[in-house]
Amino acid sequence: MQPTLEQAELAAWLRLSLTPGVGHITARKLLQRFGAPAAIFAQSPSTLQTCVTALQSQALQTVPPALGPQLERTWQWLQASTPTQCQLVLPWGHPLYPAALLDSDDPPPLLYLMGPGHLLPPQAPALTARHCVAIVGSRNPTAQGEENALAFARTLRASGLCIVSGLALGIDAAAHEGALQAARSDDGIAATIAVVGTGLDRVYPARHRDLAHRIAAQGWLLSEYPLGTAPLATNFPRRNRLIAGLCQGLLVVEATPGSGSLITAQLAADQGREVFAIPGSIHAPQSRGCHALIRQGAKLVESAQDVLEDLHLPPAAPEPATTSTISSAETNAPAPPESALLRALGFDPVGLDALVARTGFDTASLLVQLLELELEGHVARLPGGLFQRMAVA
Repeated sequence: MQPTLEQAELAAWLRLSLTPGVGHITARKLLQRFGAPAAIFAQSPSTLQTCVTALQSQALQTVPPALGPQLERTWQWLQASTPTQCQLVLPWGHPLYPAALLDSDDPPPLLYLMGPGHLLPPQAPALTARHCVAIVGSRNPTAQGEENALAFARTLRASGLCIVSGLALGIDAAAHEGALQAARSDDGIAATIAVVGTGLDRVYPARHRDLAHRIAAQGWLLSEYPLGTAPLATNFPRRNRLIAGLCQGLLVVEATPGSGSLITAQLAADQGREVFAIPGSIHAPQSRGCHALIRQGAKLVESAQDVLEDLHLPPAAPEPATTSTISSAETNAPAPPESALLRALGFDPVGLDALVARTGFDTASLLVQLLELELEGHVARLPGGLFQRMAVA
């Protein structure tokens, strides 16, 4: 087991993090001046006011009402930790606190971590950016986008990288799933890290409860939010800076303009991380964010191999053919025979009326053929009565 906080030390860190009006920057300034949190609370108001405002000094002299219940909840959570399911609180200065985050502009004073003990040092490498690639994107992806996220994550994890994402619907979930499919036990690196916007005693969205449990068995759940924190809308944009800070490179699979994924990409670029984007159809709203990133200097990628090459990492090992454009290209598998309907579909989302015009088939015949292609995995049915051809090996 790794070193854990004593209860008094935990209480001091929680008090600092719960003090109203004292953000991360102010907390860091206080710690640099006085040392440990307990030393901060031992100072006189006049001494505190040498580095904070009078209002902040007054707040630091007052014990937050939430401290008692929060300390009890957190202490009990820590006591439930086992060698196989570690539950840790990492303050600044803890040996497991990710160094990559300490170098960022706004590192949280406390991190909450949940995962298996065999993935902690000295048995495994530390949580460092050089082991991690983030994959983010739309919560409402196209079927092809979801397949691409899963395939990229699977190949990158098989190449020895940990996949970082946010446990959200859509691309995030596909990225975590792909990483779990390629989980390895021989390199000691977590399969995936889910950076969440709630306390670690909650799962959001609720439908990802099973996914979260599987991540905690083969990777890490990580949060800056105290236990019991609900899924507040303001939490999720803030957690994106941690996704960006933990990775060596960040891949955007699909994103609409102005989405959180683009904000995460900008945060990654600001921190000197490589940013990659997968291009898509000019007609798909989910592709416009990626196209904007590419225009702004993100690197266009068509395969996981492109990411590995740009990060100066060894090439991916060959893997069995899968239902993705990437795996088909990398394994040089022959393309499946193309029907007239598949040629008419192209790779852009298309409606039934347009298919009737392109093919000359009647509607009933088209629906039968589309259903057959859907069952074979060649076509996906999209919202709004649209269909999209899937790239398959």
